[in-house]
Amino acid sequence: MSREFPVGLTPPDWLVRNLQPQQAPVNRAAVARAALAMALPLAAGLAAGRPEYGALASMGALSGVIGDTADAYRMRILNIAVPQLFGAVGVTLGTLVYGHGWYAVAVVTAVALVSGMISTIGAVASVSGLLLLLNCVVGAGLPLPSPWWLAPLLMTGGGLLVLLLALLAWPLRSGVPERAAVADTYRTAAALLAVSGTDRTEEYDEARRAVTQSLNRSYDLILARRARHHGRSPELTRMLARLNAITPVVEAAPAAHLAGRPLPPETARALHHLAHAVETGYTGPIALDLPVPTTETGRAVDHALRYAADVVAAPDVDPRGIDDRLGRPAALGIRTARAARNVVLSANSWRYGLRLALCIGIAQALVSLVPVARSYWVALTITFVLKPDFGSVFSRALLRALGTVVGLVVAAVVLSAVPEGWGDVAVMLVLAPLIPALTPRGYGYQTAAITPAILLLSDILNHQGTALLIPRLADSLLGCAIALVAGYLLWPESWHTRVGDRLADAVADTAAYVEGAFGTDTEPAARARMRRRLYRDLSVVRTEFQRALTEPPPTGRRAAAWWPLVVAVERIVDATTAARVRVRHGAAAPSTVEIAQVTLQLRELSEGVRNAETLVAVRTDLTGPAGSVLEPLRQEVAAARSIASPR
Repeated sequence: MSREFPVGLTPPDWLVRNLQPQQAPVNRAAVARAALAMALPLAAGLAAGRPEYGALASMGALSGVIGDTADAYRMRILNIAVPQLFGAVGVTLGTLVYGHGWYAVAVVTAVALVSGMISTIGAVASVSGLLLLLNCVVGAGLPLPSPWWLAPLLMTGGGLLVLLLALLAWPLRSGVPERAAVADTYRTAAALLAVSGTDRTEEYDEARRAVTQSLNRSYDLILARRARHHGRSPELTRMLARLNAITPVVEAAPAAHLAGRPLPPETARALHHLAHAVETGYTGPIALDLPVPTTETGRAVDHALRYAADVVAAPDVDPRGIDDRLGRPAALGIRTARAARNVVLSANSWRYGLRLALCIGIAQALVSLVPVARSYWVALTITFVLKPDFGSVFSRALLRALGTVVGLVVAAVVLSAVPEGWGDVAVMLVLAPLIPALTPRGYGYQTAAITPAILLLSDILNHQGTALLIPRLADSLLGCAIALVAGYLLWPESWHTRVGDRLADAVADTAAYVEGAFGTDTEPAARARMRRRLYRDLSVVRTEFQRALTEPPPTGRRAAAWWPLVVAVERIVDATTAARVRVRHGAAAPSTVEIAQVTLQLRELSEGVRNAETLVAVRTDLTGPAGSVLEPLRQEVAAARSIASPR
């Protein structure tokens, strides 16, 4: 029988959210690559009589394993190879200043500033900045083999081994990840249609968010490749056309849901049939067994499905007729120059870079003043914890401490029970796969998996055995404390930030979308891009709020108060899309007065969210012609404004 905590002992919600494991599938291929990439260098080093060389290569492989997250092969090159280059620069700089006292402190601090600034560019740049600083700290804190270029060569070689293993199947599976991603989008859309029009509102909301996430992944994957092919690849053009073809289906789903009539089961089955054709690369006649539609929304869904079937069946697609729903990415050189300019001119990048540099500078100065053996671990801890793009700094500090304790227990067993030599290889074959297996579960689980592996490699380099366990725990706790104080509490924006800022922007963009959805001068392609960007932004807002919910009061409490409004804004976008679909299929268009009234209410709501620290009273008097397509939208706007009023 389960026991309930006494009221006084019930853990706070923010702590429970931090400790809950995330549900995620295990990437078995990545697990196998991790085992081979981290164990093979150790075996090679032992066979050559230089186990320290093998340990350095395995450290490089560890960074490659952390970056081995992409499905598409071309994206794997970026995700693994680019960070390895930055890591090589970092370990080189660290090796050159090793043992040079305050000069080393200054160099590592400067590297931290650069690392923090470039981390704000994007996902690949963030991992690159992380490895730049991590390897610099390792090089400046550990006596690495001479000459100076040997450690960068070995560590980069280990990382490139992961890349080599990740690319082995490319000749046989070229294009498969892209097709699988688009097919998955079709299947998530099928799940959305299956619950549209039913009273299972929560299931519908979850299905709609799943479609948004799947569309984001697919567009990111295909547009990233298409930017390098400049539209000349027939396969990518076909994939983009098929991805665009699901848009009318996704747009018709809100209309069907608001109609309150479940769709025939044949509609979801039709999308599953199309998903199979996309995944297998089939091009040919596709027969859809769809019933004759009898309602306005039924006709919209039927029309969207038949259009998608025509696109999937088409063997050739004219690239001139394909419109990128998010806009085609610029050439790589242009994007690089734009990113560099934004980093230099962005107050946000400077602010984060200075926060990271301050914390690393304090850690390095402390290590220089206090005689703690090999306490480079303090700076390593700060580097991992102080990554706002990876999640809440407060949460990561908490989870880092807990994960380190668990990892040290495992490391104690390994270091005390396993003899040095070939036993290390066997242990690494067990420990390495845990890293990609547990990383999707959460940062605490990742820390628990990485800690024993990296301590085993450190022991091969310095032969301290179990004597390094307690110092490493102290270093981790000290690093967490520095990150919390100097990187979190001393910056008021960390704990006074109004989590409604991003939401206010989304509400204002929603007002613009309402205008564009019914404006006669808005092109269909521009309208589709506007809707996709809005759904993507709302997905980011939801992620930011979920992170804020893991913060202690007052941030977490404020996020919880605003959370229902996030859901309400998503429903406003759905209602707008549904109204647009109904107009396109014969319903009377709303008047400009109706549109102006709704957009005015949304802009007032946006300003209220932006300027209020707490919920404030607002008007909810929205009226309009009976039977107007905007009536469901007016109801959702009124509900949102009611949510923004105090209870």
